[in-house]
Amino acid sequence: MAVPLEPEAPASRDVVGAVLKACALLGNFGADRPVWTLNELTSASGMNKTTVYRLMATLIQAGWVDRTQEGAYRVAMPVFEVGSAALAELDIRSAARPFMSELATAFGNTAYLMVPAEEGAVCIDLLEGRNSLVVAGINVGSVMPYHAAAGPTVMLAHSETLRGKWITDSLPAITDRTITDVDSLLEHLGEIREAGYSLSNSDYLPGVAALAAPILGRDGSVVASISVGGRAEEFEGDALTAKIERVCDAGARLTRIMQTLPRG
Repeated sequence: MAVPLEPEAPASRDVVGAVLKACALLGNFGADRPVWTLNELTSASGMNKTTVYRLMATLIQAGWVDRTQEGAYRVAMPVFEVGSAALAELDIRSAARPFMSELATAFGNTAYLMVPAEEGAVCIDLLEGRNSLVVAGINVGSVMPYHAAAGPTVMLAHSETLRGKWITDSLPAITDRTITDVDSLLEHLGEIREAGYSLSNSDYLPGVAALAAPILGRDGSVVASISVGGRAEEFEGDALTAKIERVCDAGARLTRIMQTLPRG
């Protein structure tokens, strides 16, 4: 992902500005863009061309960057070694935390991370936004039925295994808006798969809406869901459009992270 702006001046004497700028340059390299020319980096970073050249020369000397035969830049093996070490210690909760924090801060809603289990969707982490009291009924450790609320239903929609085990003719109604009819639920789950996200409204807690996206593993199986929940009136119009974009982006980025993790 390109980093368009030059980093601001260090906030204290303990921060080395040149290192921040070098890190910003490295941040441009990714699987979608592994090679950059000097001119491209200069344009993307907003830095002075001489500064970019000197920083990249330093990174080459340190062994973090290589030059291609055409003179462009690409990251060297030490970057991958550091990345692999970080991935080895990464789990879904620590990976999702920054995304949850962004969502809770951006919208003032509570962000949730849920994982599938035999007995239902388990909330393993949450970050409260400024409007969190309305969803106090869901806590870390809460087990929720798969056929209600956004986080559970988005996992159910993306898992044939869960659907085979969970969907029966005796689904309980948690509220008067819970879908309990099998045909209606299957249709709803198909719509969720097609849209790529689940939107719920008062089907688990009255007056509470939520929006969730799936997090998928290497084999395409459901690993978790990331969601935001709050007052139903906060999930309408432009606010809803913004939440769909941000939650789906978080789910997609976490999916890429999970699919990069070493097998083990």
